[in-house]
Amino acid sequence: MIEAMWTLRMTEAELARDIHAVLAKVQEGAEVIVEQDYRPVAVIRTPLAKGRLLSQCIALAEAHEKEAGEVPVLDPDFAADVEEIVRNRKPWNPLTWD
Repeated sequence: MIEAMWTLRMTEAELARDIHAVLAKVQEGAEVIVEQDYRPVAVIRTPLAKGRLLSQCIALAEAHEKEAGEVPVLDPDFAADVEEIVRNRKPWNPLTWD
């Protein structure tokens, strides 16, 4: 997990005055705590990084095979887990707001 490089504290008014600059600081690694009467009411930080897509994993494995001349081999238990997940997945139907 990537942690914030530094923390900034500011009021709602400071945030509203220049939200673009605040978001730029967040992109640089800052965590922003927005306070109201010296009490934290919100935290703004970058979202946690997601893992790789399956297509990216396949491309990496193929590149490794081409470079090293060896076929990557999945751990049998991990491969079985992945097969079970794929076999049992259901379509994602998020709720819609009225």
